[in-house]
Amino acid sequence: MHSSAVFLIEFGAVILALGLLGRCAGRLRMPPIPLYLLAGLAFGQGGLLPLGASEEFIAVGAEIGVILLLLMLGLEYTASDLVSNLRAHYPAGLVDAALNALPGAALALLLGWGPVAAVVLAGVTWISSSGLIAKILGDLGRLGNRETPVVLSILVLEDLSMALYLPVLTALLAGTGPVAGGVTLAIALGAAAVVLVLAVRCGRLISRFVSSDDPEKLLLVVLGLTLLIAGLAQQVQVSAAVGAFLVGIALSGEVAQGAYSLLAPLRDLFAAVFFVFFGLSTDPASIPPVLLPALALAVVTTLTKIATGHWAAGRAGVARKGRWRAGGTLVARGEFSIVIAGLAVTAGIEPALGPLATAYVFLLVLVGPLTARYAEPVATRLRRRGSAARAGAGQGPGRPSPDDQDPAGRA
Repeated sequence: MHSSAVFLIEFGAVILALGLLGRCAGRLRMPPIPLYLLAGLAFGQGGLLPLGASEEFIAVGAEIGVILLLLMLGLEYTASDLVSNLRAHYPAGLVDAALNALPGAALALLLGWGPVAAVVLAGVTWISSSGLIAKILGDLGRLGNRETPVVLSILVLEDLSMALYLPVLTALLAGTGPVAGGVTLAIALGAAAVVLVLAVRCGRLISRFVSSDDPEKLLLVVLGLTLLIAGLAQQVQVSAAVGAFLVGIALSGEVAQGAYSLLAPLRDLFAAVFFVFFGLSTDPASIPPVLLPALALAVVTTLTKIATGHWAAGRAGVARKGRWRAGGTLVARGEFSIVIAGLAVTAGIEPALGPLATAYVFLLVLVGPLTARYAEPVATRLRRRGSAARAGAGQGPGRPSPDDQDPAGRA
């Protein structure tokens, strides 16, 4: 009875703290993820107020949070959307992967963490935060800008890549031999291919089976089906997150829209619990030793993301100012970087990986909104100074570019 009371007190305090931190983040006009991570560090081992009775329950809630994050991601796309995006924008996706995954992999190898940690850190630095970037675009009033479809297409390709990346990562983290790992990877990729084919050909039938006019029944069926598939996927050594993502893709139309609106509050709750749990598993004393590598990695991958967006927007015919806005918008990392790092922490790959990922995401969650807002005016100012310097040296200011006459970048 006493332990039950302690559990309720601890878990209630955590949820209340998350709610208050979310309010503070809203008033400060900043994303709540850094505050959730700080809360986890405060409640974890070595923190100010370590938890005991409720930590196991929070771990289960964190796993549900990852599943819901990937389910909601899948609900945003249909299988036909995925195919069309891959065909139209795969060059931008390849450039994005090369420029932003390689710095993370290189740092892990330089630190002597090994190839598996390199694959993990490559994913951490590669994937931008689609949720945070969507909020930034809305807050800055850029949803109608010409560069916005380019930004969104890159985010879609990154999300799609998760369906291939996570099975590979899961097979590597399992630590099995080449044969067993190859079998696991083949099962995961085969399951993904089967689900995509079924979603394209039988999506309406699947949605009709799940559909219900009663919100309660729809919520129970979708949530139950997702947890069941995620559990079965994990049972055969495939990531539960991949199973949830594929369930989301298989649902379409009104069912997907209804499920999304019903599950959004649950996702927000359990995602917050997930960030807290990641902080719980990180000792605050382990962060200072990796702060300098995290800062260096944040600087490098900020520049590579800006270069990615600039190149992709230029390829789409966007004006120069819009290219800088696209690059600056893509900088933010967030939920999926923590998801990837969390898988590695659970597998016990490298003790310093979790603290480095925490510091890295914390930095870029704060820097991302700033680069989105100021990358274009800073680049424009620097270019004008360069033009003025060349004019002073007798080279002439040159003809003004029509790109500079596109202040809004709208279609």
